[in-house]
Amino acid sequence: MRHENFFATDPCPRASWRLAVLMGENTRTYKFALGQALLEHAMRGDSEVALPDLAATYARGVVAHAAHAPQASEKSTGGERDFLTIAAREAEESARLGHPTDLLVDAAVRSMPQMVMQKFHNLRGAAVPHRFYELTGSRRERVVQLTPHLLDVAASEQAAGLRLELEARWNIVENSFATGIGRSLVHDGVTVDWQSHQLTDKLRRKPVTGVREALVPFQHGRCLICWHVIGVDDAVAIDHVFPLAFMKRYGSVLGWRGPDLDSVWNLAPAHAACNLSKSAKVPCDELLGRLALRNEAIMGSPHPLRTTLHGTLTAAGLQPSSDWWEFIREVKKACA
Repeated sequence: MRHENFFATDPCPRASWRLAVLMGENTRTYKFALGQALLEHAMRGDSEVALPDLAATYARGVVAHAAHAPQASEKSTGGERDFLTIAAREAEESARLGHPTDLLVDAAVRSMPQMVMQKFHNLRGAAVPHRFYELTGSRRERVVQLTPHLLDVAASEQAAGLRLELEARWNIVENSFATGIGRSLVHDGVTVDWQSHQLTDKLRRKPVTGVREALVPFQHGRCLICWHVIGVDDAVAIDHVFPLAFMKRYGSVLGWRGPDLDSVWNLAPAHAACNLSKSAKVPCDELLGRLALRNEAIMGSPHPLRTTLHGTLTAAGLQPSSDWWEFIREVKKACA
């Protein structure tokens, strides 16, 4: 249901693209490397790409990321012919050449159709509403046809932001692999470093990615306050939807009865001007409804953001399946 609600909020190819990138389990980062390659070619205006050319772009992204972070979970291991094994062997020579080696591109051509290209459009138990490519041609000369939906996404006003969002999601999943899925990030989630506006791994105190880039895709690339698109060059603030002043005001008198307002569930990227105008006012129901839908979308994504929101609900004595709108209305009562 969370997938359907997310798409219904903005039923267009961009929403399908975000579903593909944000939702579903990840045992490897191949989906992000493919998404990055698809966007790169679509933003050039390519309507079709020979599979070896797409594979070269894809492999370049994997090698660049693998240099500083793991690209697979501990549960996902392969042998000598595994693509990540070959990528590790060919990384140094690829760096020297300035492009992936022929051996690495050949390995990508062999592995992509059966692995990531079959799965990119899949959600858990469903598929995204729009398709972004089709694999055509003979086995020897395969061609990737980029659909009009992908070209629309690449030409949209949000295209640059979508690339940043994909990179942020890639970094989050890498960090999950680095800490070990099933351990710190699953149990603890992330916190916010307000000096750098970075989401930070609670256990290692290590920055993961920017708050803006991590959260704005769940808001469809929009300011939660005015619901207009946040441009890449726009001045942005991280808004406390329920102002942090409420905790200080009520906590000093009777003790704050609500949840932590300085946590991810209550934070929203917004235009700096909108944030300034809103100030410390009690949020209206329209804004709270958007926050509830945004949090529901996060709950449909893999850890660690989902885990962070789980922690908010369980700390309030609720189940992770609880209705966010009901939770938020209870918080509003605590502010009254």
